[in-house]
Amino acid sequence: QVQLVESGGGLVQPGGSLRLSCAASGSIVSILTMGWHRQVPGKERELVATITRDGSTNYASSVKGRFIISRDNAKNTVYLQMNSLKPEDTAVYYCKAKILTTRTVNDYWGQGTQVTVSS
Repeated sequence: QVQLVESGGGLVQPGGSLRLSCAASGSIVSILTMGWHRQVPGKERELVATITRDGSTNYASSVKGRFIISRDNAKNTVYLQMNSLKPEDTAVYYCKAKILTTRTVNDYWGQGTQVTVSS
């Protein structure tokens, strides 16, 4: 059994910053790609950023230059530093990880954390 637990969401004013964390636990052999997605009501979930085990990153164009994804492999944790936040960044943010267990490789999702950017 694998679990992803997110933290760090909340309310912030435009131009502010937040840092999201997502910790994986359970029967983990290795965590491959980790990433963050976000979703607003009535819209499809969209990719925000991903990071491979060796640190290669990829960002959506809407967040490039403002958000930074990083990970700590020893802690099985991925982070999302969000700077210069805009109202359009308001969404539920979900952590996703491709994890090798003793049986197989699967994608796992966290429960989501709300980020609201508003004055």
